[in-house]
Amino acid sequence: MEAMIVVTIFVISYVFLLLDKINRALIAATGAALMVLFGVFSWDEALSSYVDWSTVALLFSMMVIISITQRTGIFEFIALWMIKKVSGQPMALFFWIGILTAIGSALLDNVTTVLLLVPVLLHMIRQLNLRAFPYLVNVIISSNVGGTATMIGDPPNIMIGQAVPYFDFLDFIFHLGPVVVVIHTITLFLLYLMFKNSLIKGNQLDQEFVKTLNPNDSLKKTPLLYQSITILLLTMVAFTLHGFLHIELTTIAIMSALLMLLISENDESSEVVFQKVEWTTLFFFVGLFVLVGGLEKAGIIDQIAYTFIDWTDGDAFTSSLVILWSAGILSGFVDNIPYVASMIPVIEEFEGFGVSPIDPLWWALALGACLGGNGSLLGASANVVVAGIASTHGEKIPFIKFMFYGLIIVLLSLTISTVYVIGRYFL
Repeated sequence: MEAMIVVTIFVISYVFLLLDKINRALIAATGAALMVLFGVFSWDEALSSYVDWSTVALLFSMMVIISITQRTGIFEFIALWMIKKVSGQPMALFFWIGILTAIGSALLDNVTTVLLLVPVLLHMIRQLNLRAFPYLVNVIISSNVGGTATMIGDPPNIMIGQAVPYFDFLDFIFHLGPVVVVIHTITLFLLYLMFKNSLIKGNQLDQEFVKTLNPNDSLKKTPLLYQSITILLLTMVAFTLHGFLHIELTTIAIMSALLMLLISENDESSEVVFQKVEWTTLFFFVGLFVLVGGLEKAGIIDQIAYTFIDWTDGDAFTSSLVILWSAGILSGFVDNIPYVASMIPVIEEFEGFGVSPIDPLWWALALGACLGGNGSLLGASANVVVAGIASTHGEKIPFIKFMFYGLIIVLLSLTISTVYVIGRYFL
């Protein structure tokens, strides 16, 4: 009976998340509350045993760091500098937008990157009389592909990094970076071929406007500019070396955020910074962890693990490919965050059953979930953010039209990833 209650609550919550008509944090919190109401566990047990507070703290800290750094204008400076360098040429701009988005998504995280880049991009597109749809598709796909390369680039990777203690920041770059570079290069050229005519036809570029752009005007040259950039760079270095330093990523992020708050207190109070934090995202994670905890408590996760092992006979090779493709396809239609939260305990069960080697299963999950997020506008948080910002600027991204391009990219990405996983881990 308990299992039926848990599955019912979980499925209904998923359906509402998929419909995207109600705030997703509210849906997750309601689902979690229903789990407690029906006696699956107490609030004490739910919050202490099933919520991964390290992941929540890491996300919160990065939000604080980026919020303060954003005030200096450095991110807008980079975008304007790039547009001026390409002289507003649509094709060159298309490639550089893709590259900048991918790099930013790997170093910052894809949601933060699109939040910073898309408003500036839409402003430039309007001024340069360009069509927005190709660039927005490029940004979404590049953000998900680029975010796959590092531990902090995409929420699924953050969750996997927290779940596997012996994975460090460099491990993600070492195992996922090479295939991400290949996939992004191929997908960028494929997108260019798909949108080539749209990029050329009917575009009358205002070269005089491009010449008047001055990236330096966007910079607020106060001490905070140099201090925040220094702290951000040191944070990235510490992330890279945290395995050698024997300091957890969460500890590094929290200390960096606290240092940022201290140095910026005179410019902007901590209360104002906290108001800008994406609390909806954080509460969504908390509620989601409780929802998945209900599945674990009711034994559903164990049953899923047994089913997977029956399908694959406990073979690591077959399991990796099944996880890669199932994660890739499913993440295209449901947000990849809850899917990964569901799969992490499944792979942990695999390890308990003696499946070896186990690491390829984690990398397959990361590749499938992050790359599969390109399948639809609901596939990843970055997709929803871009669509929302575009809508407020009068640029609607049609769901079906995006899915046409997104699914082609997903199938291509998963095919390349399959060759990579087989060649690197099993040949």
